[in-house]
This record gives sequence, structure tokens and C-alpha cells, in this order.
Amino acid sequence: MKVELIKDFTFEAAHALPKAPKSHKCTRLHGHSFRVEVHVAGKVDEKRGWLLDYGDISKAFQPIREQLDHYYLNEVPGLENPTSEVLARWIWRKLKPALPQLSAVVVQETCTARCVYRG
Repeated sequence: MKVELIKDFTFEAAHALPKAPKSHKCTRLHGHSFRVEVHVAGKVDEKRGWLLDYGDISKAFQPIREQLDHYYLNEVPGLENPTSEVLARWIWRKLKPALPQLSAVVVQETCTARCVYRG
């Protein structure tokens, strides 16, 4: 049996987009209540009845959350231009070694806008 598990996380952070056109509102400092979905996919271990413990996903994401929550993202190495796309790829690269079954990272910065990154 193949499944995909999804675990949600949140963090608060500020950013500005220095590479946006000068007249764009996102060049100014602003913040978001970010929501991140971590997706893992694969075959269920028939003995255990699961693919992966949700706690393992939380454990893998916690150090990343600590680097982002209540920080100015532009000051985080690798996030100098912290668009949703760049942030999703950055999170993927941090998570993949700890979660080999990682299949997608979704970064949502508003109620209606999100980015899906699949490596």
C-alpha cells in the first residue's frame, strides 16, 4: 500500500523581497504567519501499519522552525531573497537528509497564496 502523509507547521517571520520591482509592496519590510506542509510518500510497513511516525516528521522540522520563527528571513543564510519559492526549496534541502521519503514542501504565506516544491 502506498500513501502520502502530510504534517503542518507554522511560524511567524518578517521579510522583504529586495529583487522585486522597486514599486512593489513586497520590497518593504512585512511579516507573515507562515504555514508549511511537509509531505512524505512511500509504502506502508505492513508490520507496523504505517509509513512513518508523525513524530519523526516533527522532530526533523523542529530545528528548521527554530531557525525561522520570529526572525527576519533575509538575515538567514540562503534566504537573502526569501520568496515563497526560495523558502520552499531551502526547507526541502534542510529536510531531505532527515526525511528521505520527502515528496513535497508547501509554503503558504497568506490564506490564498502558497508554493509547492517537489525537489
